[in-house]
Amino acid sequence: MKVMVTGATGFVGRHVVNQLLARGHSVIAVARDTKRASEMHWPESVEFIQCDLHENFQPLFQVECVPDAIVHLAWPGLPNYKDFCHISNNLPADLAFLKAAVKAGVSQLMVAGTCLEYGMQYGPLREEMETKPSTPYGFAKDTLRKALQLLQREIPFTLQWMRLFYMYGEGQNRNSLLAQLDNAIDEGLPVFNMSTGDQLRDYLPIQKVAEYFVGVLENTDCQGVINCCSGKPVSVFDLVEQRCKAKASNIKLNRGYYPYPDYEPLAFWGVPSKLWSSL
Repeated sequence: MKVMVTGATGFVGRHVVNQLLARGHSVIAVARDTKRASEMHWPESVEFIQCDLHENFQPLFQVECVPDAIVHLAWPGLPNYKDFCHISNNLPADLAFLKAAVKAGVSQLMVAGTCLEYGMQYGPLREEMETKPSTPYGFAKDTLRKALQLLQREIPFTLQWMRLFYMYGEGQNRNSLLAQLDNAIDEGLPVFNMSTGDQLRDYLPIQKVAEYFVGVLENTDCQGVINCCSGKPVSVFDLVEQRCKAKASNIKLNRGYYPYPDYEPLAFWGVPSKLWSSL
């Protein structure tokens, strides 16, 4: 299968590209930064195209370039979930790009969604639940999904909406929890400041996320909203403690230094019914 991956140099994208190659697929990697792409150490078999999708995506859909499927991961402005640019800039630009893709003949779209589409709903979150986003980012993603579902009535195509929860691993944002913890340990700091850590979240290592993406891509019977998660709630404190043990660190955890995020409920995790039944 020929697969185009947008945001190919990002946290998720780089691992999805590697997983696609490992499973024998042909990859067109799309990203804005050529220098960053050169640091990925991809084999020559990967076709890289430098492109800002918000400026001009038309060259991606020349006849010889049209892929069998697109894995759409590009989305600027993160992790600032409250910035209105997600609605004013990203939403219309992404919809224009994805509509052009299906009109050009791309028959399968896999798009990264977010658990923030659920908003402040508490507890286990099922794929069929009503969405109630409370941030511009969650609203923009949720609206994009609904728009694509309406587009399917006009132009038939396969839509796989991979709703992401929490991830960790190589290439993660340096301001994310575990990246900050690793940095504090590596620098030999005596104390690590964190929230109380009572929040329950759903975490996956990034390699597993990439495996799930490619596994679902290969199974077009698995469609619609797909919770890409573990289904197992873990407290933030337990996650941090496990990381400290894995790195044999005695760093002191200063719990309660940061407040809880005001855009997330205290406890929520995904129910990955479609993953469990299809992979």
